Formats: sequence, structure tokens, C-alpha cells
Amino acid sequence: MPELLDERVGFVRRIGLFQATAINMSQMCGIGPFVTIPLMVAAFGGPQAVTGFLAGAVLALADGLVWAELGASLPGAGGSYVYLRQAFQYRTGKLMPFLFVWTAMLFIPLGMSTGVIGFVQYLGYLWPDMTPGQGDLVGLVVTAGILALLWRRVENIARLTVVLWTVMIASVALVIAAAFTHFSPERAFTYPAHAFEVTSGHFWTGFAAGLTIGIYDYLGYNTVAYMGAEIRQPGRTIPRAVLISITGIMTIYLLLQIGTLGVVDWKDMLDPTSTASSSVASAVLERAWGKGAAGTVTVLILVTAVASVFTGLLGGSRVPYDAARDRVFFRPYGTLHPRHRFPVLGLLTMGAVMAAGFLLGRHTDLATIIQLLTTVMVIVQSLAQIAAVTVLRRRQPGLRRPYRMWLYPLPSLVGLVGWLVIYGYADANSPGRHPVEWSLAWVGAGVVAFLAWARHEQEWPFGPKRISEEYLHGAGPDTGRPGGDEGERGIEGTVGAAGGS
Repeated sequence: MPELLDERVGFVRRIGLFQATAINMSQMCGIGPFVTIPLMVAAFGGPQAVTGFLAGAVLALADGLVWAELGASLPGAGGSYVYLRQAFQYRTGKLMPFLFVWTAMLFIPLGMSTGVIGFVQYLGYLWPDMTPGQGDLVGLVVTAGILALLWRRVENIARLTVVLWTVMIASVALVIAAAFTHFSPERAFTYPAHAFEVTSGHFWTGFAAGLTIGIYDYLGYNTVAYMGAEIRQPGRTIPRAVLISITGIMTIYLLLQIGTLGVVDWKDMLDPTSTASSSVASAVLERAWGKGAAGTVTVLILVTAVASVFTGLLGGSRVPYDAARDRVFFRPYGTLHPRHRFPVLGLLTMGAVMAAGFLLGRHTDLATIIQLLTTVMVIVQSLAQIAAVTVLRRRQPGLRRPYRMWLYPLPSLVGLVGWLVIYGYADANSPGRHPVEWSLAWVGAGVVAFLAWARHEQEWPFGPKRISEEYLHGAGPDTGRPGGDEGERGIEGTVGAAGGS
């Protein structure tokens, strides 16, 4: 199939369904379940922790349907930035997309930093005498190495991602196989007293913590949406990649969680001196097949950790680029590498924040980073994007929608409740860390930055609103036909700063 150039942003549509699904699944699985199974057990207080992965799957699927509709109809570089700009431009100008980019510059690299933290944790199984200082240095070197790997053309990256995805599947499959060859149903399904006492406030606090960890493990199902301008036939490819990756990873996670609990006593996962606490997959392999097999699979897990960070930065670095090109973020972010055609400043900035997040997580704990990144993400991306589906159906009814959400609006409502539970319980699950307050402070700082930027650029509220409906009126990337009924060219107009249209 010939390569298609997206003239709006300068990207070429080279990535097909298999590569898109591999990118998503590599980002979703990665190191996440290998480091969060003990955290999930701690949140629930026993092997009933599998409930957290099930709840996370339900939320991921509901939210994935939101991404599928928006990604298919608005397939631009930057994902949520594009969706929020199109939906909320009529009343608040460029505020919402600016705030999304502002928060994404924090929560995306913080998510990637957890992969580097997990890398160092599992390296500790192979290097038991590693000091904290050596672990910090290793993590920073890994971060620099990933940036170097991303310093190339996207089609080369897509091929490399398929290789990394294959390694990820192999590592997970080996851990699952080892677990079920030495599986004890009694160990996996013997629950402590009052494990499912839903009338207890303690249960719901643990459930909210487990839901947060669960959705963190599934995050990445939206990676290809950030790369919408580089996806072939995005109206078909993006929804399929999102839904296939969620259902595939859900199956993998359930097998991995249940299998692990059938080999390793859940109480060992709560002991900070035990291998099961820091490297639970290695503990499974060692007990099932011996130390040699555990070491081999640990190496594969390390590669998997690199793959998850690699694909996350690949998609995330596109977010500020499209915003800057559309005059919705700071202009220096709107430049591509002259030869390799990737966004240079976005990649470097997120790499720096990822390094800082890695060091913060190393000197606090992994759960703190997870709570912080999810609370920051919920306010501007998750909740606003759910609203964007309904707003766009009302504001742009003629928008080309190759995929429409199943059972609308039920998935939106399920997603809304799930995200509100995560946000509402965040402080209770991170005593003394105040993730809700920090997230509100970051968004508040973003509003101040927006006002300064808007004044400099003479944008609303200091200038006219600029209404851009290029996806409504522009050519469809799947067919080359107009997206709406009024011609092939996008239309951009202005509305007075005091207008409400």
C-alpha cells in the first residue's frame, strides 16, 4: 500500500494494524504486572487481589471505546490534544487542549519512569549486591539509551517494536507456563476472613487502590491514538488495535495473576526482604524451574521493560508537537528532526521528566508515582475526554465516524464512575503524599501558563476564538473523501472573545 502523507502535520502513514497492536501491547504489558502484583496483593490484603485486575479491565474497556470512537474520527498526531481541541474550542478556545498537553508532559513520562524503576528492581535479581547509587545510575543510563533508540525514523522504530513485542509475549508466556506447571489451587483461592466484606469501608479503600493499580497496568491501549497521523487507514486500524490489545492483555494478566498466586504465597509478597516482593516473576520461575530458568526469563523481562518505555515515549513525544504546530502550545515544540522526521524537543523534554520521575520513585516508592500520574491524568484527559464524545456528537454531527461506540452512552458512564473512584480515594491510598492536592496544583499552574501564553499569542480570552473544524470538512484519511458535507478543505474561522458559540 502506498505511503500517505498527512499534510497537516508532516507525518507519513506507515503503521498498519499488526504494528499498531504490537505498539499498544508492548506499552500495556511491559514491566507493569511484574512489579504491581505484590502492590495489588497489599491493596486487597490477600489473593482476592485478582479483583483489581478484573475491575481495571472493565474500566480499560469502557475507556477504550471512548478512545476508539475519537481516534477513528479525529486521527491526528497527539491523541487527546486533538479531541479536546475539537470538542471544547467553541466555549473555552484553546484552554482544554493546552491543559492536556501541560498535564501530559508530566503524566506520560511519569508512567514511563515506572518501567525504568521496574527494570532496576528485576536487575536486582541478577545483581543482588547492587547498591542504591548503582541502581540510580543504571536507570539513568537506560533512560539515555532509550532516547538514543528513538532518534530515528518511525518505520524503523515500528519494525523494532514488533521484535520487542515478541520478546514481551515470550517472557509473559514463560512465566505463565512455569506458574501453571506448579500451580496450587488451594494457595491461589484460599482467602482470608472477610476478604469480600463489601459493607466495610476498608474493602472499598482497597478496591480503589486496586483499581488504580489495575488501570495503570492496562494503560497504553491508547498509544496508537497519539500516533494517529502515522497510522494507515486509521478509521479501521485505531479501534481494532485498541480493542484487540485490551482483550489480549486482559487474558494475559488474569492468567499471570492467578498463576503467580498459585505458586508464591501471597504473604511472601508483603515481605520487603523477599524476592517475591521485588521480583515476583523471578520467584515464580525459580520455584518452578530453578534458578537458571529464572535468570533467563529475568533477562527477557528486562527487555520487556525497555520495550514498554520505548513505545510509551514514542507515542507521547507526538503530543506537544501537533499542539505547537496548531498554535496551542509553545512554538519550539513544533519542529521535526530534518532528516528522521520525529519531534525533537518533545522527546527530549519527556526524557528529562522521565529521569526525574525515576529518581523520585526510587527514593519514595512505586505506588506514590502511580497515584500521582493517575490523578494528574484523570482531571484533564480521562474525564474531559469522556465529555468530548458527547460534545462532538452534538457540535459536529456530520463528522465522519468510521467507528461509533457500542451501547453509547453506557461505556462513557462506566468510565466516568471508575475514574471518579480512583480520584476520590487517591489521598486515602497515599497517606502523607497528597496526590490530589499536587494534581490540582499542577493543573492550576497550567491555567496560569495558559493565560501567559494566550496573552503573548493574542488568543482567547485576550483575543478571538479560532474555530477549526478541519476533521469535519477535510478529506478522510481512509478514503480520501471529505469528512463532512461541505467540501474537501478544512474551515477555520474566528469568534469574538466574548462570544459563546
